[in-house]
Amino acid sequence: MKSKTNHLNDPEQLQRFELLSEFIGNNTEYYSSMFTKIGSTPKVTITVNTAAAALGSIFFAARGIWNWALIFLLFETLALVQIARGSFGDLTTDLTSRLKTIASQLDIRRAQLQTAIDKGAEKIEIAKTNVANLEAIYFDVQNEIIAAEASRIWVILFGILLLISARVVQCISANIVLERRFSEWLSKGVGVAVIRPLNIAFAVLFSCTIIFVTAIEFARPGQVNLLSSFPTTSSFRDEAIVGIENFFDWVTLSGEGFWYSISWFIRSVLDLMELIFTGTPWMVTIAIVVALTTITSGLRAALWAGAFLIYMGLAGLWVLSMQTLALLGTAAFIAIGLGVPLGIYASRRPKFYKFIRPILDFQQSMPAFVYMIPIITIFGTGKPAAVVTCLIFGMPPSVRLTVLGLQGVPASIREAAIAYGANNWYLLTKVDLPLAAKSIRTGMNQTILLSLLTVVVASLIGAAGLGEDVLEALQYASVGQGILAGLAILFIAMIIDGIVQGKRKDG
Repeated sequence: MKSKTNHLNDPEQLQRFELLSEFIGNNTEYYSSMFTKIGSTPKVTITVNTAAAALGSIFFAARGIWNWALIFLLFETLALVQIARGSFGDLTTDLTSRLKTIASQLDIRRAQLQTAIDKGAEKIEIAKTNVANLEAIYFDVQNEIIAAEASRIWVILFGILLLISARVVQCISANIVLERRFSEWLSKGVGVAVIRPLNIAFAVLFSCTIIFVTAIEFARPGQVNLLSSFPTTSSFRDEAIVGIENFFDWVTLSGEGFWYSISWFIRSVLDLMELIFTGTPWMVTIAIVVALTTITSGLRAALWAGAFLIYMGLAGLWVLSMQTLALLGTAAFIAIGLGVPLGIYASRRPKFYKFIRPILDFQQSMPAFVYMIPIITIFGTGKPAAVVTCLIFGMPPSVRLTVLGLQGVPASIREAAIAYGANNWYLLTKVDLPLAAKSIRTGMNQTILLSLLTVVVASLIGAAGLGEDVLEALQYASVGQGILAGLAILFIAMIIDGIVQGKRKDG
């Protein structure tokens, strides 16, 4: 009562007490004293919460603190599984199965030995040795089974020790976790820890189901078919495959003109790029690349770029390298041409960006080999399909980093420009894009490098260039050929990185 009297006498403490009551629901006096004790020192203060020790993970789940509840549930489940395995579980399933296999082999070997003895064969000693070896293995497995059965008590003790340890940790950490959650609630106004009947019911049902199902499966593996194998049929998979194939057949046929237009555009750009890179004399190409690198990155980087290009020529990879540059240039040109405007549009429309983010995640997460299957169906094999593969995998960084750069433009600068009468176009071209240039340029660089990563993969569907050389080296285990082509791909990436990124620093 003394503590409560102090709260009533101090308006500030009274307000905090009322807020704590709203946050915690019950046992306000107890938690008020514990939170005061924890907050009085920056050091870790050890307090004891008997409710958390008794209820375990259910205590945290009932209060809505699911991140901690799931962590403790994991350890409790592991502990109870060990107790179940030691109490009534089958610890010798694998050993018993192995023993049966050895026993059947031993019967066969003994029969072979008896036949050899009856016929007076010359290899009787070898047969006896085989039988003796199998018998020794059989007895060793039997001993392992006996040892496993004898270890039950230790499995149970380990489970009990782990369960006690988990409960001790929960007992000590409960008040600390609640105090931090209370501080977050005071600042953000969300995440109350009041115990509600529905939370308790769900927490008990969820925890008991997880523990019971896991303990049964690990204690008696394979005994319950529903737990050991997912309830499905082969017809579901077959029907899904047929449905997907029918869908892509429909997409290919219904949009034949559209897909042909895209393929024609890609092939036109690619043919132009190949003509430029492969038709231009090598001396001119080297001179232009060295000049560009000098302007953007300095003389030292330019000398390295020239050395890399000379290496490609000396290694006999000049034409393949220029074809790779053409393929990469086409994919990067289209990816950046689509990605940067899309990022500009999404940067000022949060709902639209929220909508396309899962699509960008899908593009970067799905392996390139999977992209090839529908791409081949729609575009066929060849260079356009390879460009589309590079495009899909490489475009997301341009979008993401353009959005990131534009959203990072200080609001005060934009407001000042608007106050001086700047319209939307001026704001975009003279304020937003210059300030976000570093991030946008990094996105362009990442798009180019990610497109380059798919060069080898794209060679599987008819893309010419260094990827084709690497694929051939892989097929014939030609280490030298593969390393020479791989170094050329690396040097192309380094040259492009030097040209695009340069050494400028945007403030």
